Amino acid sequence: MTALLRHGLRWARGIRRPGTVLRRPSVFTGRPRPAVSATVLLLVVVSGGLAVTTGAGSGTGRLVARPVVTPGGSAATGNASDAVGSAGDFGRAGPADGAGPPGAAGPVPPVAVPSAEQAGADGPTTAVPPLALSGPVPATGRGTFAYDDRAGATLGRSGVLRRYRVAVEVGSGEDVRDFSDQVQAALAGPGSWVDGGRLRLRRVPGDAPYDFTVQLATRNTAGRLCRAGGVDIRVGGVPFTSCRAPGKVIINLDRWRTSVPHFVRAGVPLALYRTYVVNHEVGHQLGHRHEGCPGAGRPAPVMQQQSLFLRGCTANPWPYLDGRRYAGPAR
Repeated sequence: MTALLRHGLRWARGIRRPGTVLRRPSVFTGRPRPAVSATVLLLVVVSGGLAVTTGAGSGTGRLVARPVVTPGGSAATGNASDAVGSAGDFGRAGPADGAGPPGAAGPVPPVAVPSAEQAGADGPTTAVPPLALSGPVPATGRGTFAYDDRAGATLGRSGVLRRYRVAVEVGSGEDVRDFSDQVQAALAGPGSWVDGGRLRLRRVPGDAPYDFTVQLATRNTAGRLCRAGGVDIRVGGVPFTSCRAPGKVIINLDRWRTSVPHFVRAGVPLALYRTYVVNHEVGHQLGHRHEGCPGAGRPAPVMQQQSLFLRGCTANPWPYLDGRRYAGPAR
């Protein structure tokens, strides 16, 4: 492969046609480089995979290192944790959002995109929803939390009332009101836990009596809080998933900002993942345990560990579909 690249680069530098004009010095040799109109093939080795790209027209073709994706694996330039370990369960049984490494279950099937009503859309839009947010994600915050001081509307028409408050770790770079509004939207539905008619949810200010707290925490703080609650959220030694600890729904900031590799590869919008992770972990707080995929091509139950695998199902953030509780086989 090294010899092939060396030969290709010599070939690219040596192309000259009659009448060509010499341009700026070559970055390889320091000698003037000819401008050519012919397309130049560039071979790029990317972490053991081979990507081919072209530069056409002026002869100033660009090296574009495109990730090489293998079936069931991550892009060669992607998240290393996507290929760690095996597909077996890890951590303690119970409310962890994790059982095996992301991407270990094979190719990702087509995505079940939520309806406009579920997504809260007013109509068609040309905007492309983000799959993940760019920029660095803090691994550690201050370990203290800021709370939303607003009360929210009661969600659900009947049933037992559960009060929740919302908090964001100081130093995470996230706004507590913005996070709180997205939690509220996920729990409001349509399709959320309140659709069964036996549950109502109400957001309360941070200093009011409450039943549980929804917290957004950096990965190291999330790992510590989950571990204190008896849940190990690590994959490859790094706190990866979110969890539910007694009285706490703990959302990992890494997942909130970047989703998970197999969702991103399949084009699942970040907003859908966020709705899923809130409803999944709140489901644990309400007493629901993990469920499996009910069949290839079907929506994944919200209590399936979608942060780690889909196993033939399509991504789904809602516990209720078409007004009915949607579930899979118990795990």
